[in-house]
Amino acid sequence: MQQLSKRHWTPFQIAVASAAFLAHKPGTKILDIGSGVGKFCLIGAHFHPDSYFYGIEQREELYLYARTAKEVLKVENASFICGNFTRFNANQYDSFYFYNAFFEHLKPEDGIDQQLNYSPDLYDYYTRYMQDIMDQRVAGTRLVTYYSMGDEVPDSYQLVDASDDMLLKMWIKR
Repeated sequence: MQQLSKRHWTPFQIAVASAAFLAHKPGTKILDIGSGVGKFCLIGAHFHPDSYFYGIEQREELYLYARTAKEVLKVENASFICGNFTRFNANQYDSFYFYNAFFEHLKPEDGIDQQLNYSPDLYDYYTRYMQDIMDQRVAGTRLVTYYSMGDEVPDSYQLVDASDDMLLKMWIKR
């Protein structure tokens, strides 16, 4: 997992900045789409104990690592769900974090493992699905994308902040 960390999981400072933007008021429910081993959620939960961080991950092994880390760290305001986000109701969340979990469908050689069927068609399907979910959200919904081409962000979102290299982007729905 450590070998995969640099490429597939959020760097600490990115997680801290993203969580601060997403957890803008107490009680905020934040969903990490493609949460991997839970790094973003656990960091966010630590720094924002009045908000709730949820991660959805379709790989059972990564989900189990996240659950174990949560138990070891004794984090109460983070939860993990094993499943595909297209079979999950996102309406109960206020803010969303997305570190381009779909990209491995375009470059399977850079993927985490060979447990999934990779295809450009799945990239397109997941991207459109996420765009639809985000478009249905209420005005004021917050979204952070990291290493994303922006395909999943509907035109109804306004870019309000970004890192100098434009890899980290913070959006609010108008």
